[in-house]
Amino acid sequence: SIAQSWAAMTGTGDPERARIAMGSVYDRLVRREERIVLLLTPPFDHTELEPGYIKGYVPGVRENGAQYTHAGAWAAIAFAELGDGDKAGELLQMLNPITHTSTAEDVARYRVEPYVSAGDVYSNPAHLGRGGWTWYSGSAGWLYRAGVEWQLGLRVRGARLNLNPCIPAAWPGFSATVRHGETRYEISVENPAKVCRGVTLIELDGAAQADKTGVALVDDKMPHRVRVVLGPPAA
Repeated sequence: SIAQSWAAMTGTGDPERARIAMGSVYDRLVRREERIVLLLTPPFDHTELEPGYIKGYVPGVRENGAQYTHAGAWAAIAFAELGDGDKAGELLQMLNPITHTSTAEDVARYRVEPYVSAGDVYSNPAHLGRGGWTWYSGSAGWLYRAGVEWQLGLRVRGARLNLNPCIPAAWPGFSATVRHGETRYEISVENPAKVCRGVTLIELDGAAQADKTGVALVDDKMPHRVRVVLGPPAA
């Protein structure tokens, strides 16, 4: 999934081909019933091909055909870059460790902590759904960025807050607080048209902004309100 996801994430791939590639990721690597996002399939096993050290893992464990959570986060980001908030949101829910421990049966299957990111989740039939290598994984940072910067679309860059949510169409909206120094910005995002992406209005303290990509941040120790409305593009 990595080459496909990064083609979409970076914007360097042809847009139509990137959509086709990510469609293949969704069809072939996202296993919704087991709630895992595979790195590749099938695993390397009885083959003369030598892909490197991953072949040393049991098929369906770690990089050899399991969920490698870094790559799962990148796939969610790629769908958000393509404007598909439904699939991005679905993958983030699947990757969220707490959703793997909803029942006693889930806990017995997952076998690792539900409050940290697992570096991998096995697809091997003998250990299907078991998490591995928690605490060390840099995938936690990528999952955080995928949720905040790509799904919620909140990106602080210096003294600027860029706003470009890509959410599931069923979401009515969301609220968030961004702190800039000693100043709090209370953000509300509304989605009356049930779209995934498309900012049609930004208000700062009740005043509509000409710039619909974000707002400048000022550390004046005063509370500020930012209202964002999503909708379809103007005809």
